[in-house]
Amino acid sequence: MTHMHENSSLTGEIAGMLLESSLFSDFPAGELRSVARYFGSGKVGRGEIIFKEGDAGTFMCIVNSGDVSVIKSDSEGHKVELAVLRNGRVFGEMAALDGERHSATCAAAADCVLLTLSKDSLDKMLNEAPKTAARVIRAIAVSLSRRLRMADGKLVDHQI
Repeated sequence: MTHMHENSSLTGEIAGMLLESSLFSDFPAGELRSVARYFGSGKVGRGEIIFKEGDAGTFMCIVNSGDVSVIKSDSEGHKVELAVLRNGRVFGEMAALDGERHSATCAAAADCVLLTLSKDSLDKMLNEAPKTAARVIRAIAVSLSRRLRMADGKLVDHQI
């Protein structure tokens, strides 16, 4: 998968793809183009592993098209599919932020186009465009917080 680029038509294309993700829905167009410079895009074929549970977290992804299966090993070592992520969904963002290992395996359940933001590119954005980087990190934090609240709600439902 490709990463940093200066090609303006590619930047425009990636900005358009970012716009389709709820993560960036309230970003102004100009700021999206600035963010897009730090993203790469790539195709992943059905069945390909994007990253494995336990891998070092060096990048996050946004699904632009296709389906991504999130798989985790249970206590007996059986693989369990936790979710299927579709267009606009972000994954791998916790590991990209904290550099910890990925908590699950993500594999392409169909041919996918993914947008990627590496930890290095995020660090570069923090240095070059700190305000924009802060908005990106805030958007990621809000997305994680929503998911956590939903998970908490489901846990409560199971206990009642």
